[in-house]
Amino acid sequence: MTTVVETPVQSRLTVRPLQPTIGAEISGVDISQPLAPAARDEIRATVLRYKVVFFRDQDLTQERHEAFAREFGPLYTHPGAPKADTQVSAIHQISSADFKKIEKSHAPQAGDDSWDPYHTDTSWRLVPTWGAVLRAVHLPEVGGDTVWVDAALAYQRLSDEVKERLAGLHVTHDFRGALNAAGHDYPIVAHPVVRVHRETGEQIAWVNFTQRPTIIGLDRTESRELLTAVIDQYRRPENQVRFSWRPGSVAFWDNRAAVHYAVRNYGDTPRLLERILIADEPQYADL
Repeated sequence: MTTVVETPVQSRLTVRPLQPTIGAEISGVDISQPLAPAARDEIRATVLRYKVVFFRDQDLTQERHEAFAREFGPLYTHPGAPKADTQVSAIHQISSADFKKIEKSHAPQAGDDSWDPYHTDTSWRLVPTWGAVLRAVHLPEVGGDTVWVDAALAYQRLSDEVKERLAGLHVTHDFRGALNAAGHDYPIVAHPVVRVHRETGEQIAWVNFTQRPTIIGLDRTESRELLTAVIDQYRRPENQVRFSWRPGSVAFWDNRAAVHYAVRNYGDTPRLLERILIADEPQYADL
């Protein structure tokens, strides 16, 4: 199914869903230019509906990357992410070299090595960011896809027994290793394992498996059993969309509704993307 939306400035904005509930490609808009209000609102509505949207063949400078992200809310500068060499302080570099540093500083606990690193961004904060805009800068010739998971669909497909057991439980997200290495002090926070998206009303299984998750109030065995039930849903292809990057590609996702996973199948080949995070409301500057 393809949707065509007329806007005052761009002649056609086309939405092509990639999977039934997650992932859509948007074409007919040049996001390096200021957006007409109707186009901006339609892009945001599409992000809410499909959790992640993709743009192809976009010629974005770092400044225009920032300007596009700012159309959707105030920007958040991550204290622990490597910064690009630019005046745009909100840009964070996502590189193959940095993956190795993060893995070393935040290695999984014993027994957690079977958990693939499905995650959301800034879940270590009391108020996580709502959105992220990621653009390709330098790519391997092959490999390096990113997978996004519809975390609402993942919750829906849990058994009724697991849903009942998860109700009201909170999970800790511990990112102190990487934050301390960057000179940033922040306590461990806990979020509901099942969150309610405040705009769509969907119930979402929301766990960051890169941040040593533990369910509060349960022994280690039961916590691991329930978290494994969640990640087993994340791993199901029918709950996912997989995106192959190429030059000029941009991804924009709802960080509250999706988790993602970077496929590390390109060896030591350099890979660099740049990300900007969009703060959620209400904003608490010191959280």
